[in-house]
This record gives sequence, C-alpha cells and structure tokens, in this order.
Amino acid sequence: MRRSIGRLSAAGIAILIGTAFLTATLLAGNIINRVTTDSIAAQFADSDLVVSNGPGIDAAGLEDIRGTEGVEAADPQVLRAFELVSGGKRTYQVVVPAASDPRFEAQELVEGAMPARSGEIALPSDVAERLGLGLGDPVTVVRSVWTPGAEDAAAGTGTTTDEGAPSEEAVAPEETAPADATADGPGESAPGESPAGSFVDTNEKLTLVGTLDDPMGAYAQVGGAGVLSTDDLTTWEADSYAPGEDTAAYNAVLVALAPGADLEAARSSITSSLGGDAKVWTSAEYAKEQAAQMTGGEDVFTYVILTFAAIALLVAALVIANTFQVLVAQRTRTLALLRCVGADRKQLSRSVLLEAVILGLVASVAGILFGIGLVQLALTVAGTMDLGIPLPSVVQVTAVAVLVPLLVGTVVTLVASFSPARAATRVAPLAALRPSDAPTLTSGAGRVRLAISSILVVGGAGLLVLGVLLGQQGSAQAGLLAATAGGAASFVGVLVGAIFWLPKVVSLVGKVLTGSGSTAKLAAANTLRNPRRTAATSTALLIGVTLVAMMSTGAVSARMSMNDELDGRYPVDVSLATDGYDEFGGNQPVALPQSTIGTAEKVDGVESVVPLTATSVTVDLDGSDITFLARGVDPEAAGTLVRDKEAVEGLAPGTVVVPAGVAKDWGISSGDQLVLTAAPLPDDADPQGTPATLEALVTPMGGRALLVTPQTLEGVATGTPVTSAWVGLADVNDAASVVPALQDALAESDLPIDVTGAAVERAMYQKVVDTILGVIVGLLAVAVVIALIGVANTLSLSVIERRRESATLRAIGLSRSQLRWMLAIEGMLIAGVGAVLGILLGILYGWAGASAALAVMGDVTLAVPWRDVALVMVVALVAGLLASVIPGRSAARTSPVEALAVD
Repeated sequence: MRRSIGRLSAAGIAILIGTAFLTATLLAGNIINRVTTDSIAAQFADSDLVVSNGPGIDAAGLEDIRGTEGVEAADPQVLRAFELVSGGKRTYQVVVPAASDPRFEAQELVEGAMPARSGEIALPSDVAERLGLGLGDPVTVVRSVWTPGAEDAAAGTGTTTDEGAPSEEAVAPEETAPADATADGPGESAPGESPAGSFVDTNEKLTLVGTLDDPMGAYAQVGGAGVLSTDDLTTWEADSYAPGEDTAAYNAVLVALAPGADLEAARSSITSSLGGDAKVWTSAEYAKEQAAQMTGGEDVFTYVILTFAAIALLVAALVIANTFQVLVAQRTRTLALLRCVGADRKQLSRSVLLEAVILGLVASVAGILFGIGLVQLALTVAGTMDLGIPLPSVVQVTAVAVLVPLLVGTVVTLVASFSPARAATRVAPLAALRPSDAPTLTSGAGRVRLAISSILVVGGAGLLVLGVLLGQQGSAQAGLLAATAGGAASFVGVLVGAIFWLPKVVSLVGKVLTGSGSTAKLAAANTLRNPRRTAATSTALLIGVTLVAMMSTGAVSARMSMNDELDGRYPVDVSLATDGYDEFGGNQPVALPQSTIGTAEKVDGVESVVPLTATSVTVDLDGSDITFLARGVDPEAAGTLVRDKEAVEGLAPGTVVVPAGVAKDWGISSGDQLVLTAAPLPDDADPQGTPATLEALVTPMGGRALLVTPQTLEGVATGTPVTSAWVGLADVNDAASVVPALQDALAESDLPIDVTGAAVERAMYQKVVDTILGVIVGLLAVAVVIALIGVANTLSLSVIERRRESATLRAIGLSRSQLRWMLAIEGMLIAGVGAVLGILLGILYGWAGASAALAVMGDVTLAVPWRDVALVMVVALVAGLLASVIPGRSAARTSPVEALAVD
C-alpha cells in the first residue's frame, strides 16, 4: 500500500468528498431542526406550560386555566394581521397582544416601552424604519368592522353578478317573505338567512410607543410581530364577527406558574378541568410537537439532501472500483509469484480488501473532519449576516454525524473493492500476466449482464411512457411515480450495459473527430485497450451529467409551460388597478391616480403604459340582468400590449370583447347582440348614459371583464373613470427584476394599487424555480467533481500502466508534446462522450418527468436548456483536458531508457 499511495490518492479524495458531503448534510439537518424547534419554542418565551386542544380553547376554558391552583398567569396565543398606514407608505403586519406576564414576552424592547393602554402600539425596528416612524409618531391601523344594515355592493339592482351568486335583493318577488312572516323583528334576518350587513374598513389612530427586536426569531416566519394592548385587540376581534358567528377559539394558551408550584400537579389539574382532547405540554415539548407537524414527522430536508449524498458516494464507488481494478491488474505478476510461494486465494483477496478498508477508514476520517470544517465555516459566515434567525455559533458534532459517514465511507470502499479482489484470485499463477478482460457476449457473466441490462432498459422505458400517459390523463401523482420508477430502472440498465457499448462509442467518436493523425489514432485506440476502465470512468461522469441535465430540462420545461399558462390567463404583462379585487362589477369604480401612470412609465424595463376606463354594466341574458365589469381601451394601443393578439382582434366601436371563460359560463357566442346598460352603483343609483347594442366577439382574453372602446363605454355610462392601466415590459424575461421595482415605485401611492399580470406571477415562479434548480444543481455538482477526479485518476493510472509502451513510442520518434496531446485527446474523449450521452439521457428524462408532472396544468412545452447544455459540455471538455496535464507531464518527463528498464 505504501508503494501505491500515489495511485490510491484519487480514490481517497473521491471518498473524502463523498463522506464530507454526507457529514455536512447530517450536521446541517441537525442545525435546521434545532433552529426550527428553537424558533417555535421562542414564541412561548419562558412560560412553564402550554395548553392545547383539538377544537381550540374558548373563553370559558381560558378562565378555567387561570383559576387552576398554582397558575399565576395565562395568556392565549393570538396572531392577527392588519394593514398599517403612515403617510403614503403601507404594509401588512402581524400583531400579538401585550403579555400579562413578562415570562410570556418573546421579544425585546429596543427603544420605548410596551403598550400599556388603548391606542398604543410597538413595532419591530425594521418595520418602523420602513414606515418612517419614530417614537411618539402616529400610525393608522386599517381594520374591518361588521356594520349591520350596510348595503351590499349590488343591493337594490335586482341583478345577478357575473360570479353567478344572486345579490341580496336579486330574488323573484314570489320568493320574498312577507314583512310579518318569519322574521323575529325589525331589521332581523329570518332563520337560516345571513344577517343583513357588510364589513366596512375602519381607521384607528395609534401612537408608536416602542420598537422591538426578535433575538430568537420567534416570529421570523411571519416577518416579525407588532404588539398591541390587549384591550384594543380584544375589542377589534369582537367587532370582526357578524352576529351569530362563532368567535375564534385559541389554539394554545401559555401558562406561568406561581413560585414553588408543582409543575406536574398543575399539568394534571389543567388536564382534568378542561377534559376532552386537552393536552398540557412544557414549552419544549410543544415546540417539538409543532415542528414535527410542520414536516409530517419526517426530516424532509435531511432526506432530500441525503439522496444527493448517496449519488456522490455512488460515483465515488465507481472511481474506487476503477482504481483497485487497475492496481490489481498492475500487481498481477506480484500476486502470481505470491501464489507460487504458497499464498492461497483467500489471503490475496483479504490483502486487497484490507487495503480497501484502511483506505476507506483514513479517507472517511479526513472527510468527516473536512465536512465539520465546512459547516463551521458556513456558520461563521452566516453569523456575520443578518438572516433574521438565530444560528448557533459553534457546530455541535453528534455521534450519528461521525459514525454514519465513517461506516458508509468504509463500507462503500470495501464493496467497491470486491470485484477487483475476486479478480486477483481468479487467474492461475502462471497465467496472471495480463489485465483482466471486460465481459463479452460469449461469456456467461457477459450474457447475464446483457440480459439484465436489456430487461431494465425496456421495462423502464415502458414505465416512462406509462407515466407520461397517466400524467396526460390527469393522474399527476401516479404519472410522476411511474415515470420516476421507469427512469431509475432504465438508467440503471444503461449503466449495467455500458461496458458493452460505451468504449466503442468513445473510440468511434475519436476516429470521427480526430482525423488521420497518428496521435489521435493512438488516443482513440487506447480507450479500447481496457474497456472496463473506460466504461467505469465515463459512467461516473454520465451519472452526474445526466442528473444535472435532467433537472435543468425539467426546470426550463416547467418555466416555459408556466409562462404559456400565464399568458393564457393574463392578457398583458402587468395590470395596475384599483378594482382588481372585483372583476365582477360589484363595487363602485375608484379612479386610478394620474400620477400612477407617470410613475409606472419611469420604471426601468417598462416599455409602455395604456390606461383603461371602467364601470359596472348589466347585460340581459335569458331574461335576467347580469352585472359585469366593463373596461374601455384603445384598440390600437391594446394590440401592441396584449400577449395574444387574437384577444383584442376585431375590437372597434360597435363590438364588445367577451372572454372565452365568460362566454362559456353564460352561453354567449361570437355574433350575438348584447345590450350594455349602465348598472346602478352604491354611490350612483341613477347613472347617466345610453344603452348600447354591441356585437359580441368571443376571444381568448383572460379575466372576467368585458372589453369595449373608451368611446363606447363613455356613451353607456357618462364620466367613467380610469381605474386601471396595462403595462408592457421591454423584456418579459426580466420580470423578476422589473416587477419588484414597479411595486416599490407604486408603494407611495395614496390608494392601494393591485399589481397583477403574467409578469407578476412569472417573477415569483422564476425565483422559486431558479432557486430550487440552483440548489439541486449545486448538490449534483459534487458528484460531477468526483467523476472528473475519476477521469484524472484513470489517465494517471493509464500512464503508469503504459509506461513501457510510452517509452517505446518515444524511442521510435513520438515527441513529448505528441505524447501529452495523446493523453489530452484521450481525456477529452472520455469526458466529452460521457457528457454528451449524459446530456441526451438527461433531456429525455427531463421531458418525460415534465410531461408526467405538468400535463395536469394543460399543454406542456418541452424545451432544451441550451445554455446549461453548452456549459456542461465546456466544463467536461476543459476538465478532461486539465485532467491530462499532470499525467502527461509525468509520462513526458520519464526518459525512454528509464521507462524501458522498469520491470
């Protein structure tokens, strides 16, 4: 082993990287679990107990807890969200009530004090800074209050909205109950009916009395929490329920015990008093329970990352097996001599296996230390960043994080050496003069391998097709399961049979691409001299590249399919509206400030902005007046913005565009004559205008609003305001950067502006897809790095194995540069062919997976990630070239005489 230390180094590095990855994964999983549990536990601060109940704990149950012997204080856990307004700045903020006992307070004061009376509020420091608030400044809270008798949006019209639900007075006269029928009294609803009234936004003026810090990340998941006085929050909570509606029950109640009180006795008393499904936990117990519920009781993150660690270790095993095969082949004469002097087969086998065990142990220990160092470095760097969550400063090493990688690394190395160990004992002493041959179709082992490979490939391909068909029929889960099983089976089949065809492909490509040069011919021929080694090396790279290409193809196909779906759902890139929440025409239109259009036009990446007028109209359909929202837009301007030109094709005075979804719901066809009449609105019971008879144009326009020209809409309802604007982006692929800039620019508006459209959702999906893809490709890159180490290892061992041959070539005229170039071509051939085949397989699997998983959404757009494909190819070729540098220098530096003298 001492003589072969250099040859074993590459295999050791491969197992080191794999075990380091595994160690880092286990440690990171522990940190994430700990941070999650600590973050949940932080919400309960220093409470002694937490009481929970399946149906929730009502006010009576809360009083029972407070009256239990030994209980000093008990507060319900309440989180509510309200809109905060300061000048032109708005934000939604989660708030909690002020704690009745300091032990319940999860946050710390930075400045000022906690709310002590009604009309006071404390906010997280970053929220106060965002709103431009200082201590003593006023802030407005917008809350909803149930107002009895308030008119509904379409009350008094006797119509049905486009939602399909009749308004409160949109019933036939004969269905209306007499005044003295079953009502309990004036203004009261008949039994079984909803009470008359509606929710109305009310502004509350509060004073900022304190700013907060959340050192333990108790409310990090909701962006921090403000604190209100308990009286305010209780009153507002009561106002938010309609008469007869059940008030909310509390999910949990925090309990603080009196000094000297027995915790177990208090736990038993509370459980007895509440009965039913009530459970009483310590805060640590309840935090673990909540964390388990969040993940379904499984450590999902760790399991997912361990999958990639397993892939890296599989590739490492191929590199190790390759290394030992070459070592055994090089020691064939030595092993044969040992057999001649009395060593039996078991002794030779044990010597190879012992060597593997030692290598596995040493490399695994080094990998564990390296993995611990990486995690500690990550914690150190993360500690200097404001991540909003508390992280440990020092990694806590567990027995599992040490023993599992040590065992796995050693076992993987040992298993990878079994085949070379058997090869060392198979040949007779006098015949052990050449490396072992690859399996052939004429041998029994070769036929078995070919049969297994064929069954797996054919069966896996069938499952892949079945998965795609199931996905197209709407069974996404079953389709994805079948496609995954089929892809895995066929891929294993490809790997098992690689030894039969992969070396020939490498050689064929070499002959085609390298012309008639002697150096290139030698390189191509060398790939066939040991097919087993060539296949193992190229297969190691094939695994990593296939998985990278598969994920990239699946991601780009998902992105393209999502874009097509969004283009069909939204007519334009971005829509700015004050009525976006009511596409059915049920509310009073609110004018869009003119400054909003000017602000949007100035945002970088915005190409054009087109204003739209809007009002509610009624259309007589089968004898019923149906209320719609109608928008007016200039046809020429709309044609330049809509993503599908057919959506506004034909729009002109005298026509009305009806979205296909609306037409299907109400039985409208192109060519139908529709009469649009201005609908009475809450603030305008008798709108001015003249009904217009228009020809319906059913188009693939998204949304629910009807579309006419501004002149037509002005004639139907005089004085219709501009309520929205369509925004076109210079490049929709820049949505991820332009949309946030547009939203920030509109944040100062006096009115809340609804920002929707294909680009808005595209920005969100792009960020999610790109983030997931980046993480997965980053993890798979570990396997690719190990595979590239395997390429370098193969070339290094090849140089050692062919040392005498290289010397002979040098002796008959091959120059040093030609020798180095021969090895470079060989390395690029092995890496390049593995990359090309991996890319082709990855694209196929990516398409199959996308078709199975996304077909339920509609038509799936299959795409090729050309940029990623080109990058993988360049990396593979450059890595193959670089892998040949050191072996090439070693071969070229050795003189012919010295090399020929080697025994």
